[in-house]
Amino acid sequence: MRKSWLPVGFLWLVYTILILALVKYVNVLPTQWAEEAQVVDEAFLLLMYLAAPVMAMVLAVMTWGMIAWRSDGADREDGPNTHTNRIVVTTWLVLTSALAIGVVINPGFIGLAEIRGEPSSDYVIEIEASQFFWEVTYPNGATSFDELVVPAHMRVRYDVNSTDVHHSFWVPAFRVKIDAVPGITTRVFATATAEGSIEDDINLRIQCAELCGAGHAAMAMPVRVVSDAEWNEYITSIGGSG
Repeated sequence: MRKSWLPVGFLWLVYTILILALVKYVNVLPTQWAEEAQVVDEAFLLLMYLAAPVMAMVLAVMTWGMIAWRSDGADREDGPNTHTNRIVVTTWLVLTSALAIGVVINPGFIGLAEIRGEPSSDYVIEIEASQFFWEVTYPNGATSFDELVVPAHMRVRYDVNSTDVHHSFWVPAFRVKIDAVPGITTRVFATATAEGSIEDDINLRIQCAELCGAGHAAMAMPVRVVSDAEWNEYITSIGGSG
C-alpha cells in the first residue's frame, strides 16, 4: 500500500505543475473594463492557484487507480480491513480548515471590501428591470431603453430595482452583479477604465443573470463607455432637465 503512494505522489507533482502552468499562461478571462474587474480576476486566479494541488491530487489518485487496479478479467475479492491513519486525517483536516478560513478572509471579506469601496460616487444611474427589458434613468431624469452609456474613469453607483420578478443586473466586462428585487433598491458600484462599446467586446452589455422567465436569455442591453464630456452631451440630448 505504501508503495502505491510513490507513483501517486509523482503524478500529483506533475499534475500540479501542469495545472499551475495552465492557470498562469492560459488566459480564460474576458477583457477588464472596470477597476472592479481587476479585483474579481485577481480573486479568481488566487482560487485557481489554491485549487490546483487539490485537483491534482484527485487526478493523480484516479490515474493511478486506473493503471494499478484496472480489471484484467480476474476475480477480485475485498482486501483486508484497514484502519484510519490518524496522522494523515489530522493533517488533512488542519490544512483544509486553514485553507477554507484563509479563503473566507481573502479574497472573501477583503475582496468584497475592495469591490464595494467607498460609498461615494461621481454619478448615480437608476436601473429598472422588467420582463424582459431594462430601463436606464440618468441623473438628469433622461431615460433609455436601448443602451446604457457610462462615463469612463468616473465612479458610478447603480441603483437597481425590479417591477415584477427577481432579475439580476450583471455587466460581464465590469465583473459586477447585483440582484434586482421587487420593492427593494439594491446598489452596486463600477468605475469604467476605458472607452468602448459592445462592438469592441461582447461582454460590454447588461445581462440578466437570474432566471426570470421565457425571455431571460434575451434580456440584454448594450453598454457604451464614453468620455465624461460626451456622456453629459448624450444624456442632455436624449432629454431630461439637463
